[in-house]
Amino acid sequence: MRSVRGLGCVTALAVALLAGCTPPPVPVPTAPTSAPAPSSSAAKPSTPKPSPTPATRVLLTIGSQTISAVPGPGIDRPTYPATRAKPKGFKPAPDGTGLDAYLGQKIDWTSCGPDKCATVLAPLDYAQPEAQAITLSLRKKPATKSPKIGTLFLNPGGPGGSGMDLVDGFETKGLERFDLVGWDPRGVGESTPVVCYGAKETDALNALDQSPDTFAERAALIDAYAAFGKSCWDHSGALLAHISTQDTVRDLDLLRGLVGDKKLYYFGYSYGTQIGATYAEMFGANAGRMVLDSAVDITDSGGDGDADVIQAMGFDLALDHFASWCAARKCSLGTNKKAVVTTITRFLDNLDAKPLKVGSRHLTQSLATTGIAAMLYPGVDAWPYLLLEIEMARRGDGALMLLSSDELNDRRPGGAYGSMFYSFYAISCADGTEKGVLDAERLWRKDEKAAPVFGKYMGPSYSCPLWPVPTAPELKIRGADAPPILIIGATGDSATPYQQAVSMAKQLVSGVLVTYDGEGHCTYGGKSPCVDKIVVNYLVNGKVPKDGTKCK
Repeated sequence: MRSVRGLGCVTALAVALLAGCTPPPVPVPTAPTSAPAPSSSAAKPSTPKPSPTPATRVLLTIGSQTISAVPGPGIDRPTYPATRAKPKGFKPAPDGTGLDAYLGQKIDWTSCGPDKCATVLAPLDYAQPEAQAITLSLRKKPATKSPKIGTLFLNPGGPGGSGMDLVDGFETKGLERFDLVGWDPRGVGESTPVVCYGAKETDALNALDQSPDTFAERAALIDAYAAFGKSCWDHSGALLAHISTQDTVRDLDLLRGLVGDKKLYYFGYSYGTQIGATYAEMFGANAGRMVLDSAVDITDSGGDGDADVIQAMGFDLALDHFASWCAARKCSLGTNKKAVVTTITRFLDNLDAKPLKVGSRHLTQSLATTGIAAMLYPGVDAWPYLLLEIEMARRGDGALMLLSSDELNDRRPGGAYGSMFYSFYAISCADGTEKGVLDAERLWRKDEKAAPVFGKYMGPSYSCPLWPVPTAPELKIRGADAPPILIIGATGDSATPYQQAVSMAKQLVSGVLVTYDGEGHCTYGGKSPCVDKIVVNYLVNGKVPKDGTKCK
């Protein structure tokens, strides 16, 4: 099933996915002044090798793509000739030996509005730190009370959300003794970004029918995602092979050392919970207090395998709750929940054949699905606006719904796309565990049964099976060396279903679950005073709540 992006839990909307899996890492040292040699038993991170082609396989040609009919990890991923592409921020490695050269950096904070900003260098490949460096960009809101506890690192999710953008929107009440630092992970925003083709081509990709009904539609979609992946390879090159969650986690531990903290204080929303959980596994001894809000599925890396709980189930649940709300208010869409959902699905079905013209563009079935999903993120407060969008679109005016879709796709008012649209795919596919294009079709049919509305209209996930680099190796995430980790899940979360928070808390050895009985994606920051109080008390005072605590 195709996944949906978001713009970050606080700055706008926010989306969730993927759990990265990696081999035991080459550790970034605890202190910024020394670099212990990696354990002889630790697997060094490097460009993963493609999976071997099965000896016997049936081939199917769809469009211009020859697709394997034998399921197997990564078997359909194409390979392309080497490229010399170096996105913005590729730099020579700093003078020095190995990781010591990076650990010796001094962060030069300069004013950027009310905050402080800086850049640092990180190895493109931690197994070859002297070969190539990339740039990481950071924003800091300095502590305003003393004594200072340390640095609280922030991530808004995505994957591909800007931590720099999150800093000024993050709720600081009670956390004034922390420096709040948001960084753009590798591949994202102001850090060395993933670069693909231009806005015109991206518009064309998004305008395609993402839930194909015919052979021709499937061929067009497969060709389009193959071309998209190749464009990212042509423009981003080696960065694509070093952009998994494991790479971001190594960067995070490097940053922890550079700010001078012995332990990591961390707050991650949505996909940011995957970063936190992976950090707990790779660097558990360096972990301090960590809050993971709106947990993703870390039992099924990539989200494209046979997961029991999929993202579309969260959207279907949120749509049902909206429909009940709408019917109770005698809205124009129906007199009961079933009638409201039927009205919406008929509207989407009609768009499949007759998209609505909106200026020089069209509101297609797929863009409308994204627009509706966007308005299910915030929860109850957004439902009146969702109703208005649907009513307007049913009357022939799709402008407002297209605007919501653009927000979720990170399409800017002038037509250009932000880096999140591209980094979402790059990070997701680096972490994925898909088994080829035909298996994506099988999973789509399975997902339709689990989530009849969004499971159907989100369509199959062809993007990662056709991505131009292999997946990262797998890592079992347990976090055995980490102290108690606070995990927050909302029962009405649209993008990261509540069951994922339950499973993350069980899977992490030190996981402690706090449940918010309410709607919307991402909870901390004004939605629940109960949750906010628990989070602040945990981060500031180290007070760990009882596992299973519930908040209204």
